This record gives sequence, structure tokens and C-alpha cells, in this order.
Amino acid sequence: MSDAGWLFFLVAIPAAMLVGFSKGGLPVVGMLGVPVLSLVTSPVRAAALLLPIYVVTDMFGLWAYRREFDRRNLAILIPAATVGVGIGWATAFIVSERLVTLIVGIIGLSFCLNYWLASRRNNAPRPADLPRGLFWGTVSGFTSFVSHAGAPPYQMYVIPQRLEKMVYSGTTTILFAAVNAVKLVPYWALGQLSLDNLELAAWLLPGAIAATFAGVWLVRIIPQVLFYRLVLIALFLISLKLVADAAIAG
Repeated sequence: MSDAGWLFFLVAIPAAMLVGFSKGGLPVVGMLGVPVLSLVTSPVRAAALLLPIYVVTDMFGLWAYRREFDRRNLAILIPAATVGVGIGWATAFIVSERLVTLIVGIIGLSFCLNYWLASRRNNAPRPADLPRGLFWGTVSGFTSFVSHAGAPPYQMYVIPQRLEKMVYSGTTTILFAAVNAVKLVPYWALGQLSLDNLELAAWLLPGAIAATFAGVWLVRIIPQVLFYRLVLIALFLISLKLVADAAIAG
């Protein structure tokens, strides 16, 4: 931990807490973890450092939402996302992270704009379906592997269903717990889970775990209409940032 000074922890602790909040059921905010931590280390190392934090906080999220989730969605999404992780692993040295960042950002922006326009027409909730679930689940697994940015593709499929907020949060938490567990093997094989990163992650875990329980509490007290409004605003802002990051990197 020779390179982990006070500035590193000043940035890394909030980044880890963002991951914890997302595991507590506040969607999308976990995507900010890697960009924030990238302020003091490389994006690749940031993603590797936060993966163990994702996995451990997943355990607390699974316990919190053990009775609140949608079985059909998970039955469709978990296998599809696993395939997506496999594709990400197989193409790890071919696909540009900048390109993936740009695509994820465009998907998120397009979805938000389309959803806001469609909501004026009072469209009925869209039920879970196999073709869309398999497609968006695979895309979500792929983008999650590359940059922990699986949320926007997942939102494309789930938000139109207008699930009850606790069911939505539980389904999200369980899906990405499965995805993160699957990601451990390829991340290890690619040499991104060093002992140094694991030691740093252990120092960051207490704040992340506390944020997980704070996230669960916030989800329970936020009204459902406001909850989804905040989800969409967060998705829009983060997608805008992803597009900007990709443009700057180019």
C-alpha cells in the first residue's frame, strides 16, 4: 500500500461508499465509483480495486432483499448476463473501453429521453419478456465486465415494467450480485485482483458496508414516484458523463 496516501483514501472512501449505496438499492450511483476512484489511480486498477467491494457488499444487499425480488426477471437476466461477462472476457484485449463507455452513455441517454416522451402518453407497464431480457441482460453483463457499467442496459429492460420499488431494488441487487461473483474468475485470470488491491479493498469495506444499510433505509422511506424520478435523473446525468468521458478520451 505504498502508493495509498491520504489523498488516495480521501477519494477512495467516497467511491467505495457509492458502491455500498447501490447495493443498498439506490440504483445507478454505483457506476460513479470507478470514475471517482480514477481521479487518483488508473481506470483499470479502479475497476479491479472496487470489484471485491462490490462482491462483499452484495452479501449484505442479498440479505436485505432476500424476500423482495422478481423471479421471472432473474431467471431471464442472470443466464444472459453471465454470457455477457463471458463475451467481455473473450474480447478483453480487443474491445476499447472508450467505445464501450460511449455506447453505454448513448444507451442511457436514449432511454431516458424516450421514456420521458412516452410517459406523456401514459403507456401501460411492459411485462418481462424473454427476447428483450436476453438481449439487454447480455449487454448488461458485457458492459459490467468492462467497466462496472451494467446499469443502463439493465434499466432499458426493467424500468418500463414499473416494478414496485422494493422489488425493483431487490431484483437489481440480486442480479448484479450474481454478475459480480461470475466476474471474479476472469478478473483473477487477467491479473487484476492483486494482493495489494485486496488489502486496499479491505480498508475501504467498513464505509461501503455502512453505506449499503443506509441505502436500504433510504429506499424504504422514499415515495415510489420520487424513487423512479431520481433513478431516471441519475441515469441521465451519469450517461451524459459517460458520453463526455468518451469524447474527451478520444
